[in-house]
Formats: sequence, structure tokens, C-alpha cells
Amino acid sequence: MIFNSIIPLPYYNPIFYNTILVLVLLAVFNLFVKGYVIHNPSKKEYASFPLLLGVIFYIGLRPLSVVFGDMGVYHYEFLSYSKGAEIIIRKDILWQLFVKFCSGIMTVSSFFLLCTFLYIFPLYSACKKWFCANKYIPFLMLIASFSFLSYGTNGIRYGIATSLFIFAISRNKNSLKYGIMFLAFLIHASLIIPVAAFVLTLFYKNSRSYLFGWLGAIPLSIVLGSFWENLFASLGFRDERLRYLTGGNFNNDSFAYMGFRYDFVLYSAAAVFAGYYYIIKKKIKDKIYIQLFNIYLVANAFWILIIRANFSNRFAYLSWFLMAFVIFYPFLKQRFFKEQQKVLALVIMIYFGFTYLMFLKN
Repeated sequence: MIFNSIIPLPYYNPIFYNTILVLVLLAVFNLFVKGYVIHNPSKKEYASFPLLLGVIFYIGLRPLSVVFGDMGVYHYEFLSYSKGAEIIIRKDILWQLFVKFCSGIMTVSSFFLLCTFLYIFPLYSACKKWFCANKYIPFLMLIASFSFLSYGTNGIRYGIATSLFIFAISRNKNSLKYGIMFLAFLIHASLIIPVAAFVLTLFYKNSRSYLFGWLGAIPLSIVLGSFWENLFASLGFRDERLRYLTGGNFNNDSFAYMGFRYDFVLYSAAAVFAGYYYIIKKKIKDKIYIQLFNIYLVANAFWILIIRANFSNRFAYLSWFLMAFVIFYPFLKQRFFKEQQKVLALVIMIYFGFTYLMFLKN
């Protein structure tokens, strides 16, 4: 994988997704044949760390190309700072300081490799914290997620900021947790949405109420249409995100056109159903999982309200980055089914099946 810089661009995504397909099929086969033991501290696990290194190097050493979308913008920004440009953009100041600092001590290739590390390692660390010896499957599912590759190569700041948010939630010490969340916000201000959802869930924890709120957002979005985009745009989205809400031409993106995206609401609903099943029906009491689910509902409901916005995937991702945890976390914590490993294998195939289908579609 570390020689991916010589891989022709047309083969870059196919190699990634087909490699993940092989890993998913192997995991599914292993679950059907051997099963697994839930959260056994004595069990050794050797697969997740090589997976971590392989993905970091494959994505981090990708060719420098505008084919990867915003990567071209970050490349230009880095080169400008390396030639002595001053910081004139005041938004997302921590990101600007980070790029400025890196431009003085490393090459642009090293910079993108570092960005990839900051995107993926926090996810690995969170999986290690929450799942110990069972971390391979949830970590693989994060990598197999629909938006994972895109936010490692295109929406790079989004990816780093959301990964730091997950890392923060996985920490026990509140000062560290809140500090990292603040840093994530300084990297990308849109993190105010999941951070605000996190704060809300500290004071109100009733998942049933959040679920009703999510369901209510659907008819409110359908009936009131662009009212919500205009409302939120008037409340403080004063940077480039404003044009995502109220206008612009983004014909180069499959998510660009405005309209109510029933297909992606259904996609989001998969995690909603999972949380409903585990929390409402099965009465799971895990505080971390309940909070993750509640944050997901709040952030996803916000996206549903502004779903007609151009590039609304940029807002959808503020909840979707939690989807793998919402769906797979309970499988590694508690037994719900007689042959749970087979149910898990089926869910894995469906989850990655959507990702692979979207890859083939594009």
C-alpha cells in the first residue's frame, strides 16, 4: 500500500474499495466459522494495527491531484504559506496555524500524510478504548463507511475535526474531553453542531424524546422547505458554508442538487433504527452508547431540516461520522441474539454493501 503514489489515479479508488471488500468478506467468513467472544480482555488481537498503518500510508501518500476535490485547495494553501504568505483568514484559526507551521518544516507530501494520521489514528484510539481486544471489527467498519475515504482525501478538515470529536468522547477525563472538542471546533467551526448536541445530551438523556424530535424533523423539512436553510443562514453561518445553504453551483458533486433526499434519509434511518432497537426495545444501559445515539439524532435532525442545501453532505457528515459506532457498538458490548456473530456478519455485509454500491454507481 505504501507505493500508492505510483498508482494511476483511475485505479486509486477501485484498489481501496476492493481491498476493503476482501477484508470485509474475510471478517464475515471468520464470524460465520469461528464466531467471537464479547469483550474478552485476555484475547489477543493483531489485525487492527496493520490495518491502521496500511490505510494511513495508502491514503496519506496518495498522488497530489485536484481529482481528490478540496485536496487541491489545501495544496495551494500549503504552498502559499511555504512561500511566506501571512495568515489572513481568521476563521478556523487553529487549522490556519497548523498549515502555516507545517509549511515551514515539511514537504506537502509529508503534510498530507500527517493529516491522514490525524484523521485515522483518533478513530483507532477510540476503538481501542471502547472495545479493547474486539476493536478490529468496529475499526474496519469505520474504514468501510460510505464517507470515510471522501473525508480523508477531500473534506480533510471535516475528517480531522470529527475524528478528534470521537477521540474526545472516548476520554474519561472531562478537562481533556472538553479541551479536544474545543480544538476540533477551532479546526472546523461546523463542529459546533455535534458539540452543541453533546452539551445538550449532558443535561437531557431521554433517547425517546430525541427520537421523536428526529421523526418530527422529516415533516417539518418537507412542509417548510427552504425556510430552514434561510433561517440557519441568518443565524450565523457567515463563512463559505452560507453558500452551501442558500445558493451556488456545485454540478461536480453527486450531492449537489437541491431537493429532499429520501434516499439518504433512509440511509440515515439505518442508524436510527439500530439505536431504537438497542435502547428502546432491548433496554441497553450503556451510557456512552446512549449519548452517541442522542448526539447522532440531534445532528442528523439538523441536516434533515436543511436537506435541500447545496452540498448538504457536508452537513450530513456531522452525524454520519458516528454511524458505524451507533450500529456496531452494541454488538461488541452485549449479547442480544442467539447466534449474534451471524447477525453481526449480516449487518456488516449490508453496511459495506451500501458503500460498495455507491462506489460502483460513481
